[in-house]
Amino acid sequence: MSHARANAHETEHDQDMQAQLCAYNTAFAELGLRFRWDERTLASLATIDGERERIAAYLEAHHAHLLKAYSAEFLSQAILEKKSARYPVCFATRRESTASVNNASDLLRAGSQWERSSCDPDLPALAGV
Repeated sequence: MSHARANAHETEHDQDMQAQLCAYNTAFAELGLRFRWDERTLASLATIDGERERIAAYLEAHHAHLLKAYSAEFLSQAILEKKSARYPVCFATRRESTASVNNASDLLRAGSQWERSSCDPDLPALAGV
């Protein structure tokens, strides 16, 4: 792959990642969930097939206390519906991705753009984040 073509793919991938993060984090905020994902989280979940399964795995690993009141299926579906209303495209699994996505460090090379700019200026920051 040529250098220009590789850079274009990386830019497209970065834009997709930022759109995914914005959609997920907006969904979390709309549902009153007090957590946000970053590029590292999304990249680590890219090994799991299916968005609903990724969300459920994250909840089980990092917010199991929520599963005492709600099922993983219910929460995953609620989050996915909100996320999909904003950005319906599914983030590719690592197996579906090209070589530039195979290494999670590639995803993190420029730092988090999420930290530098908000995807929705009208969305207040969550307390404790």
